[in-house]
Amino acid sequence: MAVWAIGDIQGCYDELATLIERLGYDPARDTLWFCGDLVNRGGQSLEVLRLVKSLNERTVVTLGNHDLSLLAVSVRSEQDQAKINPELRTILFAPDRDELLGWLRQRPLLHVDRSLDCMLVHAGLAPSWDIARAESVAREIENRLHGDDHKRLLRQMFGNKPDTWTPRLRGIERLRAGINVLTRMRYCDVRGRIAFSEKGMPGTQRPGLYPWFEVPGQKHRELRIVCGHWSTLGRFAGLGIYAIDTGCVWGGALTAMRIDVPEPEFVVLKSERPTPSGKFIE
Repeated sequence: MAVWAIGDIQGCYDELATLIERLGYDPARDTLWFCGDLVNRGGQSLEVLRLVKSLNERTVVTLGNHDLSLLAVSVRSEQDQAKINPELRTILFAPDRDELLGWLRQRPLLHVDRSLDCMLVHAGLAPSWDIARAESVAREIENRLHGDDHKRLLRQMFGNKPDTWTPRLRGIERLRAGINVLTRMRYCDVRGRIAFSEKGMPGTQRPGLYPWFEVPGQKHRELRIVCGHWSTLGRFAGLGIYAIDTGCVWGGALTAMRIDVPEPEFVVLKSERPTPSGKFIE
């Protein structure tokens, strides 16, 4: 049995199919974890959703900001959906759209497997969160997202305020703050205020900001954390963090990390997509 975590796919179906084949994936014994952002920008998002949904029931997908954006668009009017980019329109107007979007909406925001000493999340954790708090916040959001009132959440969940998690928050602001941390965080200050506009590699951020996993005085986390979302960070291993978004859609690579072994193993598939000028961006 092997358990592999795979970084941000963002609609890169050809690369995903090739990587899965290279891993020697056997659905009868192996498990795949996906750290979110299955869709958008790679041109093959519909094919990616269909493939990942077809995998065995042990497959884990944590939702990323692009996945949530797709779900948010899906509850708008048909006229508004027709204005979205062509790649996402192929999902929104596919014959199996309801099945695919219903499946996607039921995915978690955070996954913990203590038998593997590991946690999977798309972006990061607030400095004040230990693992138990992160699980509690994620479950609170998921209960709304998976429930009958999910459309109200999807219509109100995006926005840069509040930019700091605090347990005093209530209602939609509480849910939005949790979503911002779990799916959008890269840099924050010592109080956990997220700097949404900062997307470059470490060392390029404004003074007073830290990568979320380097904030002084943050809570101790007893599990390894596997995440994506940050293509300019690239592959990173340190401080108990394993970041595996290596910018496939930007001409980087699609990375898989084996997590059921004492020392993580990596399989990297180089992308042949064109690299835009300048740095990788989200």
